[in-house]
Amino acid sequence: MVSVAREEGTIDDIRAILGNDITIGAYREKTLPFPDGAIIARLSWTYEASEENNEIFGQTQSHIEGPPKNGLHFMSKDSKKYASTGDWEFVQFDDGQPLTDAAKISACFTCHALLPQRDLVFTRCAL
Repeated sequence: MVSVAREEGTIDDIRAILGNDITIGAYREKTLPFPDGAIIARLSWTYEASEENNEIFGQTQSHIEGPPKNGLHFMSKDSKKYASTGDWEFVQFDDGQPLTDAAKISACFTCHALLPQRDLVFTRCAL
């Protein structure tokens, strides 16, 4: 596990960010850009109030994950193969099926490209 995050606005989810050994090593060593072979995964769920917990607390203060949301996302680093997208491949799976909508996949790069100083990676490591 690299980190957990909460997104509001139109995304509105809670997510877990995972990384393979190469990714974790780069975070620990503060290595940027990430080395080839780094893989980052994002799992997300709806963000919901826990009625059971909040009843006990007497106020809304506890939130939990609900059903999965926004698919399963991967970033895979290969500077030779994906030079046109900042050295990263962007992949999304919805309901176990790869997303094939080129415009949606392109939108991933468009947003991540706003962070060249962090090698296109939004997540900071919680290690």
